[in-house]
Amino acid sequence: MRFNDLTLILPTLNEEKSAYALVSSLRRQYPGARLIIVDDGSTDKTESIVRGMSGSDKNIAIIERRGKRKGLTRSVIDGILRSRTRFVVVMDADLQHPPETVGRIYSSLSSGFDMSIAVRNKVENWPLYRKMVSKSLGTIGLAVLLATGKKTSSDIFSGFFGMRRKLAVSLIRDNRGRFVGEGYKVLFDILKCIDRRAMVRMSEIPYTFRQREFGSSKAGAKQVLALFRSFLS
Repeated sequence: MRFNDLTLILPTLNEEKSAYALVSSLRRQYPGARLIIVDDGSTDKTESIVRGMSGSDKNIAIIERRGKRKGLTRSVIDGILRSRTRFVVVMDADLQHPPETVGRIYSSLSSGFDMSIAVRNKVENWPLYRKMVSKSLGTIGLAVLLATGKKTSSDIFSGFFGMRRKLAVSLIRDNRGRFVGEGYKVLFDILKCIDRRAMVRMSEIPYTFRQREFGSSKAGAKQVLALFRSFLS
């Protein structure tokens, strides 16, 4: 099976210990798929590792954001706008999102859904404070979406989702001022741009959110403040 109509968007920031394994796995499991790695100014060897792999594979492209305003959401938007295939899937590059789930997202989109969200039905070894913060912010975010009549999901902050490219591009271009570039919950920014009554067919794919093997989370106080800006925009 070939995946010529699929682009995988991988935002990276200091993922040298996981980038090679992830890209290798995706190339093996999804032949023909295009990979767009959007590096947000890594200071480790992430960029050179990926560049070495792209030299032997025309389906791997790199967007360097060095010197630009940083932000995960900005990285994802840059990747989506660069894509040209029918479908796009956004996923983290730290191996917490299992590559095998991409195939289930792709199948859902191919069957007619406009958007497919990988939802965390289990989180491995998350500390209690992370669970409490995530649940509290999620409750606020869901209330915002419900109050404003927008589409919702059982995991509104998922960083692992797929869309029809034309839908993603149109939402970005029509709602430029509503995306908080330095934020890290781009799915929430997308959902708040889709009216609940809009004919956008959505599916959910449950998966286990893996424990991070390398590095540390990039989420901090600045990202949480950016999320509150997303709630208000």
